[in-house]
Amino acid sequence: MSELSTRHGGALLVDCLVAQEVERVFCIPGESFLAALDGLRDSRIDVVVARQEGGAAIMAEAVGKLTGKPGVAFVTRGPGATNASAGVHIAFQDSTPMVLFVGQVASDQRDREAFQEVDYRAMFGPLAKWVGEIDRADRIPEYVSHAFHVAQSGRPGPVVLALPEDMLSGPAQGQAAPAAVLPSGKAAQEDIQEVIDRLRRARNPMVIVGGGGWSAEACDALAKFADDLDLPVGASFRCQDYLDNRHPNYVGDVGIGINPALAQRVREADVVLALGARLGEMTTSGYTLLKSPVPEQSLLHVHADPSEIGRVYRPDLAVVAQPGAACIQLAQASSRSLRRPERVLARAAYDAWQELQETPGALKMERVIGHLNTVLPDDAILANGAGNYSAWLHRYYRYRGWRTQLAPTSGSMGYGLPASIAAKLQHSERDVICLAGDGCFQMVSQEFGTACEQGANVVVLISDNGMYGTIRMHQQRHYPRRPSGTKLTNPDFAALARSYGGLGLTVSADAEFPDALEQARQASVPSILHLKLDPRALSPRLELEDAG
Repeated sequence: MSELSTRHGGALLVDCLVAQEVERVFCIPGESFLAALDGLRDSRIDVVVARQEGGAAIMAEAVGKLTGKPGVAFVTRGPGATNASAGVHIAFQDSTPMVLFVGQVASDQRDREAFQEVDYRAMFGPLAKWVGEIDRADRIPEYVSHAFHVAQSGRPGPVVLALPEDMLSGPAQGQAAPAAVLPSGKAAQEDIQEVIDRLRRARNPMVIVGGGGWSAEACDALAKFADDLDLPVGASFRCQDYLDNRHPNYVGDVGIGINPALAQRVREADVVLALGARLGEMTTSGYTLLKSPVPEQSLLHVHADPSEIGRVYRPDLAVVAQPGAACIQLAQASSRSLRRPERVLARAAYDAWQELQETPGALKMERVIGHLNTVLPDDAILANGAGNYSAWLHRYYRYRGWRTQLAPTSGSMGYGLPASIAAKLQHSERDVICLAGDGCFQMVSQEFGTACEQGANVVVLISDNGMYGTIRMHQQRHYPRRPSGTKLTNPDFAALARSYGGLGLTVSADAEFPDALEQARQASVPSILHLKLDPRALSPRLELEDAG
């Protein structure tokens, strides 16, 4: 009998991943997919073993963000799948292509509530673009090909495939399908011209960019298109690297803690072009920048998913297209024809917003971010999760190139460290900086061990103020002088780094940070800089109250 006919399903699955040009997968090993692990052993695919399934899924999501091709993770059934669901949710809300493979109980044990059995279609249905289960080994090529097409087409997102244990370990025949072929995603040329004509006629236009389906070429096209029509461009929540922040047409981020002058500009715009942005809660300041369902501004909405257009806001012009592809078309069809004094004013307001506002303490986050702006190269990648520490980053750091920002639009804590590890493995030659709060970091702190094992020399800046700062801020606003459930007792994070074999340094004053950062950047091991902050510095604009 030939080798082709006697190989197991796990080997065929791995052949399919190779055909889809997968170079690296992330996993927590599980008995439910031993055959897939066996198949990976003989392949050229790099297998990165994380410390928890949530970390593995976030690493896969980060690869999807960085490359535009699905990141891949393997996790085991039951608890492994539930842990990984955090990464799937991030990928869905961030429009990131991703494929998660989940081990499943053997097919003869289904519907008995077998050990760790979960109905994955029911569990992941609201979180993923598509959920499937491969019941026959000879259909592995079909399912994998479909998964990679779905993950990348239209609005990109995550796909979950369940793998019954007996299907994987049993004999398998079949040939891997070639890599996914995707539609162009282009808009009709009439729509492109209509967008340009409406923007040319506008007195006070505004562009808001975001969403999935972009590329470096598309971002270059955005710069030309904005310059040609002299359009002010704002980035939707955590999409600040779509246009070089030094570009004269970039006017700031339309997200949490928005510049009040920029918020007013959006409200007063006569035409708003939403280019890939969903116009969700964070980008619209709680659905207040535009009136629902019919905005007072004339809304031109370009989005890859027709079901997204009109979900909250009725547009005057709806264009179903990949925003990156449409932006390239817009740049090709536009010509330098307008100079707008309103754009100059919008940029001046952004520059004024960038002036550092002093906060309490010997070590100030605004000074930390200011120094990063000065010393990091244009291609440095900065990753962060959720927390008030990120408010300083989003306000003061100037992103200079495509995919130099790795941050979850879903607002997921714990994102920064796993994402930074994936970024460093993907781009070993580039500076990769992770920013995390003390609460944010401790949700995934075990992944620092993954960084050390993999030789991923990330630099982790931990902002330690001894509390869940964002929630403490909301408590101060809604229940003043009644803190509850937000205090943290933290370890010595620098010592933690050293215990893993990494570099650990404690920074307590502004003058200490430059040297510590340089040591970390030059180190041959992953590093943690433990930033000891004054808890009074609750946010860039708010000081902690006296709790009494």
